[in-house]
Amino acid sequence: MPDRLSRSTGLRPPWELLRELLPLRSSIAVRRFAGHAVHATQLERPLRIVHVTDLHVGRVTPMRVQFEAAALANAAKPDLIALTGDFVCHGQRYLDELREVLARFEGPVYATLGNHDHWSGSREIRQVLRKANIEVLDNAHTVVEIAGQKVQIVGVDDAYTGHADVKKAVRGLHHDLPAIALSHIAEEAESLWEHGVPLVLSGHTHAGQVTVAGLNEMIFGCVIGHRYVHGLYGTRQTGPPSGAVYVGAGIGAAVMPLRVGQRAKREVTIFELGLPPGSIDEEHGEQPGHAGRPPTARKQAQRAAKVVRNQQKRDQAAHRTRRK
Repeated sequence: MPDRLSRSTGLRPPWELLRELLPLRSSIAVRRFAGHAVHATQLERPLRIVHVTDLHVGRVTPMRVQFEAAALANAAKPDLIALTGDFVCHGQRYLDELREVLARFEGPVYATLGNHDHWSGSREIRQVLRKANIEVLDNAHTVVEIAGQKVQIVGVDDAYTGHADVKKAVRGLHHDLPAIALSHIAEEAESLWEHGVPLVLSGHTHAGQVTVAGLNEMIFGCVIGHRYVHGLYGTRQTGPPSGAVYVGAGIGAAVMPLRVGQRAKREVTIFELGLPPGSIDEEHGEQPGHAGRPPTARKQAQRAAKVVRNQQKRDQAAHRTRRK
């Protein structure tokens, strides 16, 4: 669908011009990690989890990149695929394209929503996901059996817009079964560790998109106040409370597609649950988190109000359409 700027002026929007100037070669890294040490004691054979986050299907990220991400995920031959939110950018204009991308993921797929999904209409995003046979975990968990082994998948709804409820998500969790969690916002990991979930997969930050000279950590860690910006944090060794969180760099972007630096590359991440830490080569080990700064009550209220305001605008637009 043509962009509004194109229709009104006949000019192509700058983000379309920029993305065509980007290299056509693959810019997606495939990064591989072992699971938590406790998983090695709970599983008879390793289970392979592929993590993909922040697709942001829309005008900013070319569809060829989206298709390549799905192809790389499938090529890893995963036991299951985990998607951690922000499937769209700023609206519902590209839901057909989202359906096309999601249809390419093979095997069991589980997902949680992100802030852009709530801003754009969580009901419609959930419908698209479920029609693609993707199970959406809204502050809930499920038990998956793979080759005779059971693993629990916990899904925490988006904390950025105030929808996260960790206590609800872990209610009834079996502590004798291996577990991982999906949460768009990585800071929810600390509460999940306390409830016996040792590994959390997250997104949201896009790794900062520019990782040269530590700019991503300075902006997202010091200025914005995230504890976790990109990569592996915490510990994968046993001992209460013990846990790690992985923040994926994501695939898409919501504003500009620019990515600079090795750590900023788009990524598909593989986790080998059941392999102990140290048993395979990894790009990096666990790193300490930043000091962090939780959002103020005012900021939380503003974020929640944006969800309501956007829904009211959609309702009003639908009402005007019905009256015509």
